[in-house]
Amino acid sequence: MVTLPQQRRILDHPILGRLPDNQGCTIVVDGKPLPARPGEPILAALLAAGIKTTHTTERFSQPRGLFCGIGLCSDCLVTVNGQPEVPSCITPVEDGMCIETSRSTR
Repeated sequence: MVTLPQQRRILDHPILGRLPDNQGCTIVVDGKPLPARPGEPILAALLAAGIKTTHTTERFSQPRGLFCGIGLCSDCLVTVNGQPEVPSCITPVEDGMCIETSRSTR
């Protein structure tokens, strides 16, 4: 079982109910293991871990991350298992995913 960082997660939602403690998996983000929940959007796992920026703009090096949350704006694009330009806000987490952001490369 993977221990999840709970400080940035809603543990007891008024509509969705209580977050179960036993569902966890591991994803690798920029070479570092990160706990997540299977099926949650990649961006939710990143935000729960305190990662707000998925890439920076080429022209002005401005940070980008969550904007529309429905996969239309391209602000949260990451590389997943070698596939570039994956919208992290709508792509569900799977155990063992390798995710690369461009936060530190530009």
